Amino acid sequence: MKKKINVVTALVLGGFLTSCVAEEHKHFDPKGNVPSEYTVANWEQLKNKMPFKDKRDFEEQKRGFIAAPDYTEIMADAGHVAWSMGKYSFLLEDKEYQSIHPSLQRQAVLNMNYGLYEVIPGIYQVRGFDLANISFVKGDTGWIVFDPLTAKETARAALELINKHLGERPVVAVVFSHSHADHWGGIRGVVDEKDVLSGKVKIIAPTGFMEHAIAENVYAGNAMNRRMFLQYGVLLPADPHGHVDQAIGKNTAAGDLGLIAPNVTITEHIQEMTVDGVRMIFQDTPDTEAPCEMNTYFPDMKAFWAAENIVATIHNIYTLRGAMVRDSLNWSKNINEALYLFGQEAEVMFASHSWPRWGNDRVQEVMKDQRDTYAHLNNGVLHLVNQGVTLNEIHNEYKVPDSLLDSWHARSYHGSPENNSRGVVNRYLGHWDGNPANLMPLSPYDSAPLFVEMMGGAESILKKGKELYAKGEYLQAIEILNKLTYGEPGNQDGKDLLADCYEQMGYQQESPSLRNAFLAGAFELRNGIPSGASPKTGGPDLVKAMETGLWLDFLGIRMDSDKAAGMEFSINLITPDNDEKYLIELRNATLNNIEGFQDPDADLSITINRSDLDLVMMGVKTLDQMIADGTAKTKGDTSVIDKLKSTMIHFELRFEILPGTVPVGDQQLNRNPFQQDMPAVIGAD
Repeated sequence: MKKKINVVTALVLGGFLTSCVAEEHKHFDPKGNVPSEYTVANWEQLKNKMPFKDKRDFEEQKRGFIAAPDYTEIMADAGHVAWSMGKYSFLLEDKEYQSIHPSLQRQAVLNMNYGLYEVIPGIYQVRGFDLANISFVKGDTGWIVFDPLTAKETARAALELINKHLGERPVVAVVFSHSHADHWGGIRGVVDEKDVLSGKVKIIAPTGFMEHAIAENVYAGNAMNRRMFLQYGVLLPADPHGHVDQAIGKNTAAGDLGLIAPNVTITEHIQEMTVDGVRMIFQDTPDTEAPCEMNTYFPDMKAFWAAENIVATIHNIYTLRGAMVRDSLNWSKNINEALYLFGQEAEVMFASHSWPRWGNDRVQEVMKDQRDTYAHLNNGVLHLVNQGVTLNEIHNEYKVPDSLLDSWHARSYHGSPENNSRGVVNRYLGHWDGNPANLMPLSPYDSAPLFVEMMGGAESILKKGKELYAKGEYLQAIEILNKLTYGEPGNQDGKDLLADCYEQMGYQQESPSLRNAFLAGAFELRNGIPSGASPKTGGPDLVKAMETGLWLDFLGIRMDSDKAAGMEFSINLITPDNDEKYLIELRNATLNNIEGFQDPDADLSITINRSDLDLVMMGVKTLDQMIADGTAKTKGDTSVIDKLKSTMIHFELRFEILPGTVPVGDQQLNRNPFQQDMPAVIGAD
């Protein structure tokens, strides 16, 4: 760990600081702009009509503070900075930034809480060490840890902080509330795997945890990681014109992500368990914020742990990074069940993000408002859909009730009404809006030249785009400038003007996901795809945890069908150490696999322990090396392996999303053909 800038006092005190409007910081991008007069006018209007008199969140955010460390950076074991709160210290300069939506700046300041806090005697949290909180429940002999963050280094630092101030205690159990990586990736910072394997330490998780922790984000993992550049703004600098917050925390740590398999699974919908003298009631809530997730109630302490189902924002139903669309009605119903199971007596509610709420009235207020917001999202959207409002219209028609907008905890920071409403339509009706013109539309690269021609060419579009920009009509300008960039990807004047519009739209967004997407898009249009290092999402633990069938499925996705044309063969794969057998068949340029079957006439049979196959999947060794040294045994035509290898490609992370932004000199990745690309596990969306 490294001491960088001592802003700890400011980080602890927090508060929404409104004494003066900021002198504009110098923009980090030479092509960047300050907020326009229209953005400033919009900022003033929003500031004056939002419920800033309600300061309860700031009182609750500070409550229970015990101590903060004397550092604001945590170094990764590999030598780089894994986590920095200090870089966001500009948010505590007693200024308002007109380049930040006033509601978002409020949320960003609230998320500057940093250090060790008491929830109630016996329950503690370390906040501000990662995207999520890590919580500690005091048992008879040691700590029960809830959600050990994203990275080993940040989780380790949190454990050191609580032991320093409250006395050193062993970790006797860990609870993974759900399958997103910022809730389990730091496990190796708080426990030793041998203690888990021996049963000395319990790791408790909901049904399906291991499957969903890996599988949810494998098939489209490369695309998800690329889109993370936009939603999470991972390569934007922390700056009033750039990244300011991620709604549920500042951002994601970039340290060592690990995974240890749970040894206790919650199998019942409502299940009680006592661990180290602490009585807990688990409520299984699948298909809510994550495919598998569970809340926890501590009846003897009247404390309700809401996992990530209830935090200080309305979450994503559709996440811009990409994931299966969630069921907002089911989410609401699970909150409602928790309200009547636990919320009638709970005196405190805490969660894996944000800050606790105290007092039964306050707990019920937040639970009811979030329940109603998710239910209204589902019902209100379908009410409009059943009157003919389409996917491409719904975000302009659906409105959150004013009574909910007056509650800070019911505002959409991490999610956004615009994209969540579209997500609901997509969940029920899919991508088609009912118009035959949109059944099989042209690619934008094919249609844009026609639009450019019909609008009188680039010069005419640029002229009109500048007029619209000058009037603050940014969405209208985006509509025509987007056509120009697709029609003429090399037209930098068009891309720069489109970037100017994106930038102003970004400044105006309450949701950091929308803000980041617009601002990151502006940066890419101006400068090309960023080349900085993005958070690492993989490692040995994730490869070992991946099911063999999932790996084989992904090989089928990586297969280039043109290269596989005309090939036909079958392979028996046997992994004796875990007693698995798979039949793999290539036919019609399609790779299929099935577990538990073998082909007596297979072209090739391969016998290799799964523990050795792990090394192939990690890229440590090649399958050819394993065969050559006898680690893998073969029977049949080994040339089949070369044929299969010849069809494989590795996906390039920095693929083009916006026209004309591919950096010069990027090369196809050069890795072992059967090496496993890592899933897109970063994020809690």
